[in-house]
Amino acid sequence: MKTMDAPPATTMVSLTIEGAQANLTLTRPDKFNAMNVDMIQELTMLLEWTAERSAGRRDALHDPNGQPYLRTLVLRGEGKHFCAGADINMMRDAGANTPEENRADSERLDRLFNGLWSHPCFTVGAVQGVALGGGAGLVSCLDYVAATANVRLALSEGKLGILPAVIGPYVYRRLGSATFRRLAMQASRVESEEALRIGFIEAIVESKDDLEGAVDAIVAEVMTTGPSAVSLSKELAVGFDRWTGSDEALRNWTLDFTSRMRGSKEGQEGLSSFLEKRAPNWKPESDE
Repeated sequence: MKTMDAPPATTMVSLTIEGAQANLTLTRPDKFNAMNVDMIQELTMLLEWTAERSAGRRDALHDPNGQPYLRTLVLRGEGKHFCAGADINMMRDAGANTPEENRADSERLDRLFNGLWSHPCFTVGAVQGVALGGGAGLVSCLDYVAATANVRLALSEGKLGILPAVIGPYVYRRLGSATFRRLAMQASRVESEEALRIGFIEAIVESKDDLEGAVDAIVAEVMTTGPSAVSLSKELAVGFDRWTGSDEALRNWTLDFTSRMRGSKEGQEGLSSFLEKRAPNWKPESDE
């Protein structure tokens, strides 16, 4: 697999790399980071670039130049709000588009959401203000979300006479059937305490200034976990979600999965480090 040397150029989403951490920031604060076609395409490209450069996908901690492969990805929104959903011009155009054009728009969105949901890094959201429609879809695709006390999330499509269909699979997986159905019908905003209770988010902080502390804490925890174990946990969960065979076949599949992990480079390093009473090679030295 060829390593991409430089990320794609973007104007609406910024990417910075700090060691093994990628930081993606939506940069349309004057539009409350509402997503238009350009932002969707840029975010999708950056997700694909970072996925290619992830430690989990490469099964290595460093590239040939000694630079760390990525292990965590943090998504933020610049300004007052995380993401207000679809840009108003994009929504207006949808009403005049042909069915084929609307299908192409939906395919772009699905590629974005699936790219985030299936990303091989551990993905973290730092969310403030509102996350509506597609913004709530982004939240649903993340592995861990810290949000401010004033956060408001909504599957708001129903207020426009449409449905959260493209983001639906990801919200459904995060919230479950009954909660997804209720929120799709209500289409009203969910405040932070309810969001925490139903599993839309994992942590509440008082203000945007406090988000970075919450992000740093979860990233530090994840850095003690093997990067392939992080990536393959997602594969394991997908296997459970989609299993249609017998219980016996499922048990055999998990046995094969366990054997595969134990025989991997990461599995051998983890078991050896445990027996030798030392830190595994993926654990930061400061945590030893």
